[in-house]
Amino acid sequence: MGDIENAAVEKLSPLKNLTTEQAALVNDILDFTRAHLNADYPAIYTIFGDAGTGKSVVLSQLFDRIQTAARRDQQSAFYGTTNYFVVNHPEILKVYREIAGARPELYKKDFARPTSLINQLDKRHQHFDVAVIDEAHLLLSKPDHYNNFYHDNQLVELIKRAKVIIIVFDQYQVLRMKSLWTPERLRKITDQYPHREYHLHHMFRMTASDELVDWFNHFMNDYELTPLPSNARDHYDFRIYADAEAMRQAIVRRNQEVGLSRILSTSGYPSTLDGGKHYIKEGQFKMPWDQYNYTVTPWAELPQTIDEVGSIYTCQGFDLNYTGIIIGPPISQIPGTNQLQINLDKYTDSEAFKKRADLTDPQTIRALEERMIMNSLNVLFKRGVYGTYLYAHDPLLRRTLCQLFTQAGFRTPTEE
Repeated sequence: MGDIENAAVEKLSPLKNLTTEQAALVNDILDFTRAHLNADYPAIYTIFGDAGTGKSVVLSQLFDRIQTAARRDQQSAFYGTTNYFVVNHPEILKVYREIAGARPELYKKDFARPTSLINQLDKRHQHFDVAVIDEAHLLLSKPDHYNNFYHDNQLVELIKRAKVIIIVFDQYQVLRMKSLWTPERLRKITDQYPHREYHLHHMFRMTASDELVDWFNHFMNDYELTPLPSNARDHYDFRIYADAEAMRQAIVRRNQEVGLSRILSTSGYPSTLDGGKHYIKEGQFKMPWDQYNYTVTPWAELPQTIDEVGSIYTCQGFDLNYTGIIIGPPISQIPGTNQLQINLDKYTDSEAFKKRADLTDPQTIRALEERMIMNSLNVLFKRGVYGTYLYAHDPLLRRTLCQLFTQAGFRTPTEE
């Protein structure tokens, strides 16, 4: 692998330097874990944080230290313990297993998806000591027989089988009903056990100003179009396009210059898991959706995926240098207002909104479905380290975004 392809491994490397806050957090979790290893009840440590706040790098170094002690330090409380790193995302799992291949204290078998681990433990009638769970908001919270999960909740099942559980959680990255989580639903479980919480706030991934990040958050959380901050382009390449094909060409140029630059899109375009190609079309723009990735290399690091459109399922959890984001048909502007509306009938991700037996109120269901659509946009918005380019399918929203861009004193991309 070259430098470009090594980006995800480098980002999650346990050797990465931590900030003072992150290092103190790792030490606090280690102290908490030691204190509960031999307790009568499981204990849980939850790290809350938005996308890009450094949650995963904390877990990577934490797990490396636990496994080093478990396998090498006979004086440590962790010596001889059995521990697993769990993540319910196949693309991210590939990165962790690649890291394990280069670290003598880490084995690839230490890293697992939750369903495989739970079923494997049950088959062997085994329990273990410490579970470190990345992207806990992706854990299943209902049975999924298609994927061989027959219990009601993956977090509950992992708690039954481990002594200490450390999780990271972001309510704004919940994307499917079968993985429905809210802070309230999470705490209904964690409050039953000795537990501790920590909140990470600082954005590490994006070099954007705090004001621009706040603008993104108003868009997603308040469904509101606010004036762009005057520093939206300070140390960050932020652009709004009226032409999706022009945006694609700019992303191709960024990819040729620095690599790891991709086109991403929300749902709202034809997409079926039938092995065929399904295209997103916007004027002169025409590109196929991402294909299922059978390789050990994450989708975002495959050179050929510059010719595909990435989805939330291939880019979540990854850093990209530049992103060109298509805001699809499910999100439009209400005429005569600065407010956004969610068009549930235009959402084409059929897996996202499958019914749950514990949800029957239509208003509650609609609110959750709308929130998940905006969460999917949040995942895309928070990917670009050095730059984010936007294009909107809805003509009114597209015009308004371009107006906001020029009103903030910026030239349109076609003028640059």
